[in-house]
Amino acid sequence: MADVTSGNSDTIKNHAAFIWSVADLLRGDYKQSEYGKVVLPLTVLRRFDCVLAPVKQDMLETYEKVKGKVDNFAPILDALTAVDGLWNTSRFDIPKLLDDPDNIRHNIQDYVAGFSPEAREILDRFEFASQITRLHKAGLLYLVLGKFAEIDLHPDRVSNLEMGYLYEELIRRFSELSNETAGEHFTPREVIRLMVNLLFIEDDAVLSKAGAKATLYDPACGTGGMLSVAEDFVRSHNPQATLTVYGQELNSESYAICRSDMMLKGQNASNIKVGNSLKAYDPEDPGDQGDQHPNERFDYLLANPPFGVEWKKVADSVRHEHESKGFAGRYGAGLPRINDGSFLFLQHMISKMKTPEQGGSRLAIVFNGSPLFTGAAGSGESEIRRWIIEHDWLEAVVALPDQLFYNTGISTYFWIVTNRKSSNRKGKVQLIDARQSFTKMRKSLGEKRKEVSEQQIADIVRLYGNFDQQLNDEDDKRVKIFDNETFGFLRITVERPLRLKWEVTDASADALLADKKLAKLDEQQLKDLVEHARGRVAAGTGTSFGSEAEARKEAKRWMAELGLEGKPIENAIVDALSHRDPDADPITDKHGKPEPDADLRDNENVPLPSEQVRYEPDPTDRLATDTYTKAVEQYVEQEVHPYVPDAWVDHTRTKIGYEVPLTRHFYVYTPPRPLEEIDAEIKQLEKEIQELLREVTE
Repeated sequence: MADVTSGNSDTIKNHAAFIWSVADLLRGDYKQSEYGKVVLPLTVLRRFDCVLAPVKQDMLETYEKVKGKVDNFAPILDALTAVDGLWNTSRFDIPKLLDDPDNIRHNIQDYVAGFSPEAREILDRFEFASQITRLHKAGLLYLVLGKFAEIDLHPDRVSNLEMGYLYEELIRRFSELSNETAGEHFTPREVIRLMVNLLFIEDDAVLSKAGAKATLYDPACGTGGMLSVAEDFVRSHNPQATLTVYGQELNSESYAICRSDMMLKGQNASNIKVGNSLKAYDPEDPGDQGDQHPNERFDYLLANPPFGVEWKKVADSVRHEHESKGFAGRYGAGLPRINDGSFLFLQHMISKMKTPEQGGSRLAIVFNGSPLFTGAAGSGESEIRRWIIEHDWLEAVVALPDQLFYNTGISTYFWIVTNRKSSNRKGKVQLIDARQSFTKMRKSLGEKRKEVSEQQIADIVRLYGNFDQQLNDEDDKRVKIFDNETFGFLRITVERPLRLKWEVTDASADALLADKKLAKLDEQQLKDLVEHARGRVAAGTGTSFGSEAEARKEAKRWMAELGLEGKPIENAIVDALSHRDPDADPITDKHGKPEPDADLRDNENVPLPSEQVRYEPDPTDRLATDTYTKAVEQYVEQEVHPYVPDAWVDHTRTKIGYEVPLTRHFYVYTPPRPLEEIDAEIKQLEKEIQELLREVTE
């Protein structure tokens, strides 16, 4: 499995350090949190400037010849450069701007206005025009441009891959200054390389064919790191292959960087869109910035959506799509809790997969641990997991080391989902424990203290790829393979009969005081009722009753004596007189069936029967089959009745649940150390402390 080489780290560090020095000029006039508003668009502008420099004179001469003679001169100018959609008709570039300090503000505005519409749209996303004005007023415009004129960002000096690293390094530094979460903008490149290797692991043959073509989509593309690494991966396998990338990003600055990066790499930059992917596309208002690829389907998809981020801002749109469209929309399987939209991104991505008849798709997504198990049976999260696993789409889950990301130290996981599993993987899910596959970093970057080396990436990919061998060989404890139904369970409700006796006790008086059904009584009436109960207890006569009917007669006598009326009061008194007694006879309904005791109600998880099933939104019929009924009965007979023989199952409450308890499957019991060893260690420590104290006192 070929891998993607990382960029030249020295080049990146040197360029980042030089550009970072520009921020020193801004100190005092800009807050630290605002440095990026200047440095990032100027880095993009300088990149454009260096790319166009070799052809700038030809471009100006050609423009003068065709100006006014053709309606659309853009294709003519496009032909002069290898970058589609990037040209400039201004006589200025950044070095020439420095030749006229007195008019530098007007000239740079002229320079920016001369760019192609695609390039101007990118700069506009940075709100660069307002920064020009602000820098000019602060007397900094000439100084800052002078700094950028000193750095050569031509692709011959700084490759596209290195440029991507450079953008990300700058964003990381600015994010640290402003206490922002850098991880919302990008993912560590070694994590992406591992992810991309796993995404393409089944497709070496396809990607090695001459003229192979594929599409890839990232719905939370940030600065485009995942798209870039995936493109480099395909190119390293097959220089004749074409991977067309698509993306969408909510943050305007990240979107602008991604779009400029894709433009300079020769990709169709218009495939990168701005907006919230989770929001529905509005055909009547395309500028609404919801899902900007509503009708597209892709061969590959990958994403690192924000961990645990609320989706309140798009809640109305998401709920409307779920309720009105069901499975015809993107969220038919269910909705997760409002404080974590991870599963919304996954459902959105699944909706973008090609059908198996079209060749199918594969996707990889980064999650925290929550989507593995959060949500009880029947909840939105559980139903989404059921939908994915019962469709046989979940291929693998890879547990990664903690402290891999810049903005969080929590453990993370790759989910690999596909609707074109190879025949040997059908009906199976592979779990890989790569939590120990890391090397410690010499210097932490935010929360990132660990990284995955190239050798460790290759090792994880090897574990993933040796599926057939692992089916028959369990020597490697880092890999486990399970049938799909292993992750499902029946959540059953176990009932026990209500057993009551009726008597007047001090607890009865306390219950009357707390009963909300007596809230309409005035203070004196409630006081009289409670004292009446306590008087019966003190008298010790007429305090025990053989049935609810006798207790109800007693309640009516109390009400008559106190001048009280109403069924709620009668029920409150009967309830206060009732007490649970495990030795009493069960209370039955009019059909002679025992009434359940809500306080003794319990829930149990019963493993799903071992059978392949097809997904159905409503599994009611499946729950009623003999296979499922027998599984429940067998479980109750073996695990419940030996301890509570009077228990039964309320089958109307049974639900199917799914979870992926990866940590439990890889748990290894470590016995505690022998007491003798611990005792000896304590005595040794005591001895050392005594010696230290003796040295101090002497």
